[in-house]
Amino acid sequence: MEKKKAYQQKAQAKLAEKRADIDKVKAKAKGASADAKIEASKAVDELESKYQVAKKKLEDLAEAGEDAWEDIAKGFDNAWDDVSGAVKKVFARLS
Repeated sequence: MEKKKAYQQKAQAKLAEKRADIDKVKAKAKGASADAKIEASKAVDELESKYQVAKKKLEDLAEAGEDAWEDIAKGFDNAWDDVSGAVKKVFARLS
């Protein structure tokens, strides 16, 4: 049980970090040109979608029993990689 709890805490911290990154993208978009705002808006929508998937996986993990949480954790890891990679791509495009 301690392993699951430690994993959850680490995953929550990772999600909070990505939430902050998404908020940074939103802030950059506000100061961008009209064309860049359109692109940034689409990127933010994509990031929000990927973030929500990861958040849902973490919620599923919290509800999972001791015997199933590790399988759900793998799903979270995949969702995390997806949102993390998307954030990096967006930052690269907006820089």
